[in-house]
Amino acid sequence: MPIIPAPPAPTHDLGDTRFTALASPSRGSSETSVWMVEIDPGAPANPHRLTREEVFVVLDGVASVRVGDVTGTASAGDAVVVPPDVNFEIAAAGPSPLRMVCCLPIGGQARIGDATFTPPWAE
Repeated sequence: MPIIPAPPAPTHDLGDTRFTALASPSRGSSETSVWMVEIDPGAPANPHRLTREEVFVVLDGVASVRVGDVTGTASAGDAVVVPPDVNFEIAAAGPSPLRMVCCLPIGGQARIGDATFTPPWAE
């Protein structure tokens, strides 16, 4: 089906970070996983890397971004492109929550330390 209805609420709640799966294999897509993430101000960044390129588009708020050794900020409308196998972290930099849309090719996995796994919102 070409239209996948949005869930009525976030599908994964980690307290200060919420994920809403929009398109994924379990929701009907076959090439790309897409989700929204909302990060509360003051939430610690979670450094990790991915096996495939990931793209974030900021919808609201300001993102503090570190990709490899490069740091910066991204605002509404900006895209952050994270290459595979590069450590990165993103946090809310302003007084309001950071909201982003994220895209990852199907089969992309996250790596934290020695652990490799498929993020549940991308399954």
